[in-house]
Amino acid sequence: MAFHVEGLVAIVVFYLAILAVGIWAAWKTKNTGSEGDRSEAIIVGGRDIGLLVGGFTMTATWVGGGYINGTAEAVYVPDYGLAWAQAPIGYSLSLILGGLFFAKPMRSKGYVTMLDPFQQLYGKRMGGLLFIPALMGEMFWAAAIFSALGATISVIIDINVNISVIISALIATMYTLVGGLYSVAYTDVVQLFCIFLGLWISVPFAMSHPAVTDIGLTAVHQVYQAPWLGSINSLDIYTWLDNFFLLTLGGIPWQAYFQRVLSSSSATYAQVLSFLAAFGCLVMALPAVLIGAIGASTAWNQTEYGVPDPKSKKEADMILPIVLQYLCPVYISFFGLGAVSAAVMSSADSSILSASSMFARNIYQLSFRQNASDREIVWVMRITVLLFGASATAMALLASSVYGLWYLSSDLVYIIIFPQLLCVLFIKGTNTYGAIAGYLFGLVLRITGGEPYLYLQPLIFYPGWYQDDNNLYIQRFPFKTLAMLTSFFTNVIVSYLAKYLFESGTLPPKLDFLDAVVARYSREHMDKATLVKSDNIVLNELAPVNPRHSLTLSSTFTNKEAFNYVDSSPELSNTEDN
Repeated sequence: MAFHVEGLVAIVVFYLAILAVGIWAAWKTKNTGSEGDRSEAIIVGGRDIGLLVGGFTMTATWVGGGYINGTAEAVYVPDYGLAWAQAPIGYSLSLILGGLFFAKPMRSKGYVTMLDPFQQLYGKRMGGLLFIPALMGEMFWAAAIFSALGATISVIIDINVNISVIISALIATMYTLVGGLYSVAYTDVVQLFCIFLGLWISVPFAMSHPAVTDIGLTAVHQVYQAPWLGSINSLDIYTWLDNFFLLTLGGIPWQAYFQRVLSSSSATYAQVLSFLAAFGCLVMALPAVLIGAIGASTAWNQTEYGVPDPKSKKEADMILPIVLQYLCPVYISFFGLGAVSAAVMSSADSSILSASSMFARNIYQLSFRQNASDREIVWVMRITVLLFGASATAMALLASSVYGLWYLSSDLVYIIIFPQLLCVLFIKGTNTYGAIAGYLFGLVLRITGGEPYLYLQPLIFYPGWYQDDNNLYIQRFPFKTLAMLTSFFTNVIVSYLAKYLFESGTLPPKLDFLDAVVARYSREHMDKATLVKSDNIVLNELAPVNPRHSLTLSSTFTNKEAFNYVDSSPELSNTEDN
């Protein structure tokens, strides 16, 4: 395959378009707010993201390189097929559940990041522990995006995949430094337009290629490989359910999602945006499903790709750019590939920005430098963007499957953060002792269950395990969901046990070394029902949060009660005076 100058030109043009939009949005942010709250403007965009832009950017939270390429890969691979392409349905349901139950309590309290309620209720140390799985989740997601982008570019201009991943990561990381949620949001609008137009233009041409058999026939009959609809073996039903719950419930507690929720102009808007994004995820998955089906319906020996076919060459993860490259006319191919690669690039900044936002606010500022200036926080975010971008690049080079990266990115979030989020928002009485116990139990059960993608052999062999052709142990038992439930119930049980032991006098107050039960503010901290249902939340463990008003939208929603409330009780007044 020769070097394609036209393909390189297409990539450059689309990259410049994305970059121009990002720079314009960064300039817009700088000129619509005060310099004193620049860090918050970068994280939540002044809380004035409207319905149209918000709908696009929340949809783009999931619809990126990993989503498009991974869905096409799952449909194409004979052992999986459409039945195992769970991401479109799973992530759509996660957005619906997030809108129904989580968006309103998070947005109405005026938080800045997803970790704020954890640090407020469980303390700074627990917030630091929860940052670890949140960071790993964002990094795995960014790695999936870089991997998909590198694979796409390598098909267009015929360079080594590793080199293209590194170049793509450098471009995306440097682009992220342009700044802020505004840049991410507005480039997301261009991103979705590029994906929608580029893929849908390409699909009819690919379908009409002489080497492609009717996808309706290959859906249910074996022609070149097993039917692309796929099937779920009775022995694999629990694995399918485990992965489905992982995507559905594990898709909720992400900073990338809550960053959009917290930037919405109101709590109601945040809910509506979640529902719109759920619909958008399904719509954007359709062309990827069709391209995966086209790949499974193609006689590759009748194309310039030749033999063996992509799955035999272990290039199944690149089936989408391969279909566009070899089954479409040159001008359509380069337009589709250029648009998709540029769109994928603009997805990477979201995860990196999310990780750097959590570190700068919840670790650096709230845990170590509570009096840090806004300028200092901004520089910390910029430095961590570079560090996290490099880490995501390394993961992209080591992982073998885009779809595998998907599952890895949700594992720790699903097992550790999701049950903690349930407890901190909806379960009255949980405390730091229960949170730490639940964290550890969930982590241990997950690690001892093994991970084939990391070649980590299990220590606990659950019913139904087997050894595959590569001598890797595969668990059929839904041990990930078991680990999540164990983490949740451990949190509740240990919290209530600790509360009983301290309040009954069984354990002396001096043993409450985490100040979680008999501390000065224990009554306020324990009342989770009040946290969600009332407006008298006190952010005394958090650094000051100054609501930023946009000069262009004077009616920007801010929950003033969450910031201005002062408790009039004598006990709290005396404590604050001291």
